[in-house]
Amino acid sequence: MKITCNREKLLAAFQTAATVAPSRSPKPILQNVKLEVGERVVLMATDMEIGIRIEVDGIDVEVGGAAVLPVDRFGPILRESSDETLRIEADAQGTLVRGERSEFKLPAGDPAEFPAVVEFTEKSFHEAPVRLVKELIRRTLFATDTESSRYALGGVLLEMDGESITAVGTDGRRLAKMTGPAQSIEGHGTGETMTIVPTRSMQLIERALSDGDAEIQIAARTNDVLVRSPRATIYSRLVEGRFPKWREVFPDRQGSVKFDVTVGPVYSAVRQAAIVASDESRGIDFRFGEGALVLSGQTAEVGSSRVEIPIPYDGEPVVVTLDHRFVLDFLRVLSPEGNFTIDVEDSDSATLLTTDDGYGYVVMPLARDR
Repeated sequence: MKITCNREKLLAAFQTAATVAPSRSPKPILQNVKLEVGERVVLMATDMEIGIRIEVDGIDVEVGGAAVLPVDRFGPILRESSDETLRIEADAQGTLVRGERSEFKLPAGDPAEFPAVVEFTEKSFHEAPVRLVKELIRRTLFATDTESSRYALGGVLLEMDGESITAVGTDGRRLAKMTGPAQSIEGHGTGETMTIVPTRSMQLIERALSDGDAEIQIAARTNDVLVRSPRATIYSRLVEGRFPKWREVFPDRQGSVKFDVTVGPVYSAVRQAAIVASDESRGIDFRFGEGALVLSGQTAEVGSSRVEIPIPYDGEPVVVTLDHRFVLDFLRVLSPEGNFTIDVEDSDSATLLTTDDGYGYVVMPLARDR
């Protein structure tokens, strides 16, 4: 194999693929990224649970072939080099990387030993805009629980029907849900299947998707999911277990208080009120009423806070205590200039935060110190 490559383009693709390769494994071959040069130039990595195939452009091919590239050595060569282009040659004796004034020789690995990484050959799938999928992930991933013994909470639930895709993340104390338009091809849908994609896989999907891509295809199967963009294919096994019945979490109530507010001022106010919070005292009192939202916090060893901002609600006050971290997580993924709706009922009921683009967030209250 002999190629000349644009270093920065190869580096970007290699770093994305390298996130899949395990740092330790009983199969040392998995600690490499496979480079396959033929009609297309493809980088492949897998840990047997997640796999990625990512195409690389900016490469001139002199001789085709394949090489296995050790993540802990080849990555730093690409990163530390200042050359615009690099020449890479690989054979049974090793891999040679040459820059204008540098040369590196790495030991050879057998490309034939590298496990096959699944390609996207499905005829039935959902097609969705890249921008929507990235937003679905960004707005739900933070609510998952990777440390829980309830494995189903360690991933994002995907539900796909004829005209939409829904992503849901929860850790049992808060729940984030977003729905957007997507087209079913050849009758694809998740139906009753629990398509729970691991948190790590969702992070990889978000990273691998380019803003320049228009649409991607998602194929959910019994035990795994495949995602294909114009330059990358990602394979992931699904999380086993039963996901909570998330629709039952969203309150359906008539007598609650509902009003719209702007993201930026609320985000700033919560951050200010949280200054006196601690790991033991995370609760902030949210008092809605009389034309103002008053946030107050108190920690014995730190002090107290009181922050007030105007809101369009003049009715009877409603007070609810919320974990400020959960509220900030929601506000952080929204535009500061955007608006959202607050729906509160009383101190013992869930608070519902929604936007007009299909995003909903439920936060359970904390017990108030009375």
